[in-house]
Amino acid sequence: MKQITNISQEASTGRSRVSAMTHDELITRRQNQQRVSMILSYVVLTILALLFIAPILFMIMGSFKPDNLVLVEAGSFKAFVTDKPSLQNYQDVFKRVNFTRFFWNSIFITAAIVLLGLLVNSMAAYAFSRLQWRGRDIIFPVIIALMIIPFEAIAVPLFFQMTWLGLRNTYIAQIIPFIANAFSIYLFYTFFIVLPKELEEAARVDGAGPIRTFFEIIVPVSKPVFASVAILTFLTQWGSFLWPTMIAVGERVRPLPVAIAQFQTLPPVQWGDIMAFGVMMVAPMLVIFLIFQKWFVQGVASSGIKG
Repeated sequence: MKQITNISQEASTGRSRVSAMTHDELITRRQNQQRVSMILSYVVLTILALLFIAPILFMIMGSFKPDNLVLVEAGSFKAFVTDKPSLQNYQDVFKRVNFTRFFWNSIFITAAIVLLGLLVNSMAAYAFSRLQWRGRDIIFPVIIALMIIPFEAIAVPLFFQMTWLGLRNTYIAQIIPFIANAFSIYLFYTFFIVLPKELEEAARVDGAGPIRTFFEIIVPVSKPVFASVAILTFLTQWGSFLWPTMIAVGERVRPLPVAIAQFQTLPPVQWGDIMAFGVMMVAPMLVIFLIFQKWFVQGVASSGIKG
């Protein structure tokens, strides 16, 4: 009987050891799979990052090279390095065109659209998401439907309207049509709609009206969505080309996207100068994004943007 008991104990001990070994092997196998998956993810992400960075790096390096080397070295690794960097191309840009004026035009137009757009679109979204008023449920779907209409579909009628009003070749014509934006209203709406109602109820108890509640309660807790909308609007308007080409016929109000398109046609064609122009045009976008990227990521997550 004791022999049978010992045999059964040895058998159960052996099974425990086998199961323990099997469990350890499974954990090790899973860890190895996770490491391989992580390595593959980093490799893929690194390749994608290099593909996106390569054109920008090529432009930056080309802006410091003599004009005759920009295209000669374009098909080799030398396109991404330079032995003797020079600022001559940047100096040539300022000599050949009124770059300062174009840069100021873009800064003024884009800043006006961003600041006024934040005010108008956020207040509109606040009215749709937090206030009760007749017709709200009818007007809001109409505004959301406007997102599917491309600007190209209304560019020509808008051009004739601005011409009829005598606003062609002015800053106003480049600013007013883009202040109110259906997509920006939607982003603000998705953020405001999930805010706790207790915030507003406490403000009402203190005697605050809707305007005061918006500026003193809602705005301070909505920095991520404000940063997201500001960055998206800035990127869109800074690179806008079609409308300024149609409405800005003189250098006095011409922004950078139109200026660089015309700069490329000036004889003689100097690719180093074109690269320098492009670097100075792209630099503000990179700076703005790097400064506000923290709030931008928070705003994207909280607003539910997909893609």
